[in-house]
Amino acid sequence: MLGYVMVGTNNLKKAIIFYDEVLKVLNLERNYTDEVCAGYAQKNGDGTVEFYVTEPVNKEKATFGNGTQVSFITSSREIVDKFHEVGLKAGGKSEGSGGERPEGSGVYYSYIRDLDNNKICSFTNN
Repeated sequence: MLGYVMVGTNNLKKAIIFYDEVLKVLNLERNYTDEVCAGYAQKNGDGTVEFYVTEPVNKEKATFGNGTQVSFITSSREIVDKFHEVGLKAGGKSEGSGGERPEGSGVYYSYIRDLDNNKICSFTNN
């Protein structure tokens, strides 16, 4: 069972600007901020945080995990494409624009790297 997802950052202020824009596409909004992290929940939901971006508590440098990925399910290919577009405009890097993977599967994905190189995916089965 998934409780929440957390990724690290080395610059919380820049990460908040990035994720405020990118997660808005997925109907997530920031509802929690303190000196080391920001939390995002479904807009008009119950307020339960589903995603955090945080500076490491141990004060070490935040690093991304090779092979680690956070994936958000969406309701349409248009949202997947918008997620990718907004992510790039917000300073992220493309890891693969919208497309079926594998081809003919009906599952449509896009991938970005955030400002700290975390790999973030949005996808739909529609």
